[in-house]
Amino acid sequence: MATPRATAQTPGRRLRAEAKQAAILDAAEALFVSDGYELTSVDAIAARAGVSKRTVYDHFGDKQTLFRSVLGRTNDAVVASVRVAIDEELVDGRDIRDALLGFARRVTTEMFPTSHYVTFRRLSSQTPVAPRLPEAARDEPERMVEERFAKFAADGRLQLTDPRRAMQHFIALTMRLALDVIDEDLAGTVGRTEILAILADGVDVFLRAYR
Repeated sequence: MATPRATAQTPGRRLRAEAKQAAILDAAEALFVSDGYELTSVDAIAARAGVSKRTVYDHFGDKQTLFRSVLGRTNDAVVASVRVAIDEELVDGRDIRDALLGFARRVTTEMFPTSHYVTFRRLSSQTPVAPRLPEAARDEPERMVEERFAKFAADGRLQLTDPRRAMQHFIALTMRLALDVIDEDLAGTVGRTEILAILADGVDVFLRAYR
């Protein structure tokens, strides 16, 4: 396996290196999504990025590491979106139903349609052929929700003994169910009203078990 080379850089050279790295990531992302991991070559990535093949290897070492870097970048965007939704919706002092419904709506109607989430799903679906992220990175969004549920339990707002299982139930009843319906809606007949109704029903079922 090739390894990236570390060299001392002036500010100007560092900026040029960062620009090349970003171009490589953008090119790799586009090709991994359109052609798949197996059919995408380092030569094609280099050509699309406007750099040499050697430059790709200098920055990322090999195709596996480059794919993980692309997937990690989209995962970071997903994590950031979930963190904002948690911090702005699952807040202290808010009615628990409003908080949970607000969070589910935020993720489903604002994050799911974004290009970074769509890209993340397309890249993630290429496993087991393509490399995966470490488990800790993959589980970060769920871990953040689990931590907030544990806090709600400590504050007496939710009645639960296993925050992780409660988090899994909540996601399955709301956002995952809505995503399944969206994925199956090839004709585009499912509207926002129906999706919001799915989320509201899921929150109510969850609260009947955990409030």
